[in-house]
Amino acid sequence: MRAAAPGGFLVLPWSGGGSSSDPEQEPGPGEEGRGGLLLRTGALLGLTVICVAVLRRWIAGGVCRCSVRLDGQTVLITGANTGIGKETSRELAARGARVVMACRDLTRAEQAAEEIRRSTGNGNVVIRHLDLASVYSVRQFAKDFLDSEDRLDILINNAGVMMCPRWLTEDGFETQLAVNHLGHFLLTNLLLPRLKSSAPSRVVTVSSIAHRGGRIDLDDPFFIRRPYSPLESYRQSKLANVLFTRELARRLRGSGVSSFCLHPGVIRTELGRHVEGWFPFLRALLSLPSLLFMKTPSQGSQTTVYCAVTPGLEGRSGRYFSDCAEKEAAPEGQDDEVARRLWEESARLVGLKDTC
Repeated sequence: MRAAAPGGFLVLPWSGGGSSSDPEQEPGPGEEGRGGLLLRTGALLGLTVICVAVLRRWIAGGVCRCSVRLDGQTVLITGANTGIGKETSRELAARGARVVMACRDLTRAEQAAEEIRRSTGNGNVVIRHLDLASVYSVRQFAKDFLDSEDRLDILINNAGVMMCPRWLTEDGFETQLAVNHLGHFLLTNLLLPRLKSSAPSRVVTVSSIAHRGGRIDLDDPFFIRRPYSPLESYRQSKLANVLFTRELARRLRGSGVSSFCLHPGVIRTELGRHVEGWFPFLRALLSLPSLLFMKTPSQGSQTTVYCAVTPGLEGRSGRYFSDCAEKEAAPEGQDDEVARRLWEESARLVGLKDTC
């Protein structure tokens, strides 16, 4: 109880001193411990969120910041109904190009094309059937394209398969080399007249960092005499993309047609479906990490778009790009002699007599 002091002063009890403190005013040891734990947990959580955000930004890689319009130009993209092919189609359609989506599955292609038309407001997006595993289909596609299209400003060799079982195509080719390299090799050569007449024009081929360590076995490219390895076959096909780009640039020097290849990054797309087939446990194992440590298809399409539209790249024809910047290809991807021999053997396999 407060006591009145002489002179009208109010005397209050002194709260200082450890022994006289009110126990209800101070947290107990348990409360203090819980508070510290919450503080540390919050700090750790905040640091984790920041680190994940920084990591995701780093994984996303380069962004094509070029704003060039493509009005009046025609772009052909293989494998355009899904993954980075679809996002590349969307990006180039948004820039005003006429986009020809060359796909094996026309039902899915039309669904993708309609979505792109709606999202970009560009109704000049069309689909065409193309099966890169079939020499006949590639030849028929090229004939129809040349008969119906006046221009071809950008050819994007995007379609591919990855680490599939050892399947043979109707022409007797191992599937990965057939789809990833031979089909695009034939398609590009057959469309060169239109590319040249539309110059300056570009050929952009989607390769992979997996070309490093790859080896072109010209004596047994289809694994007939050697044991089949899905990974070795994939690396061989991606190295073939790099060597094809290099040799194409050499042969087309002075024609106005430029050639580039690229690594799009590690992307969560349908391309990895065969990898999960070989190792089923990876599907569950990679589901969550893929959201954090793989690019989205939109992010993965950026280097393709960069090579397709960035002005001034003509002087770097034949080069390899990644994350919207030129990078050095592996030593095996810079072997001009192997590139020349691969070209000649590829022409023989697909029955191409007249090449550039």
